[in-house]
Amino acid sequence: MDSDSKPGFIERLTTLLLREPEDREQLIHILHTAYERNLMDADALTIIEGALQASETRVTDVMVPRAQMDVIDVDDPLAEIVPVVIEAAHSRFPVVDGDRDNVLGILLAKDLLRLQTEESFDLRDWLRPAVFIPESKRLNVLLREFRVSRNHMAIVVNEYGSVAGLVTIEDVLEQIVGDIEDEYDFDEAHDNIRLDTSGRYRVKARTEIEDFNEAFTTDFSDEEFDTVGGLILRHLGRLPKRNEIVDIDGTRFQVLRVDSRRLYTLLVDPPKPQTAGDTQSA
Repeated sequence: MDSDSKPGFIERLTTLLLREPEDREQLIHILHTAYERNLMDADALTIIEGALQASETRVTDVMVPRAQMDVIDVDDPLAEIVPVVIEAAHSRFPVVDGDRDNVLGILLAKDLLRLQTEESFDLRDWLRPAVFIPESKRLNVLLREFRVSRNHMAIVVNEYGSVAGLVTIEDVLEQIVGDIEDEYDFDEAHDNIRLDTSGRYRVKARTEIEDFNEAFTTDFSDEEFDTVGGLILRHLGRLPKRNEIVDIDGTRFQVLRVDSRRLYTLLVDPPKPQTAGDTQSA
């Protein structure tokens, strides 16, 4: 390598970090300076910040709450289990014995393919051991344990030993690298409202109420919730189903993408143009 060549990324970043930050805030500031100087791109900065934040984030902040867990009862017949697995579309399911506090193990959805060929069916024979962790565990510690044990799911328990929820390795990784998007997500992460080919609007559930009101000339309050997703959940008192229609104060929402854990995307009719009568005073 030519000694006169420009220093590489590692050398330039190392030089910048030699300032020896005294606390995390200074470290974040140095990283942002590196980004501004084009020593790293936005994705790298996001991942580093996410990794730092993971050491301060508890499992309870990212877990799927107990009430939203998709579980299978160990005594359910195979004919009832298969439709549940297909509908939920998860790769792993906690298996309980009547009570959600009594988790017997984890069923891998792929094992159902082999179960179809079994003459006698006993779900207990196919369970993988369940891993139980406290609510207070930090995400960086949990990720390390996931890597060592090769587990992808853990059951979260509270101080009394009751099941509080579950957390997957994807939940942890999303806190570091951001949402793991698929073909149902928008192409641009920052584009929360976008005109669809049908003439309707795709709206991300995380869209802030204020932005939604401005785009659709609505007047929803943001005192109790900040996002459109929160508005839907509060109105229904539960997670909606895919393609479910929700009417709130004259605005019609159609659920485009949802799973057992969270609401992602909605379809909304375009705002109605104001008529002359709407703008005239009485």
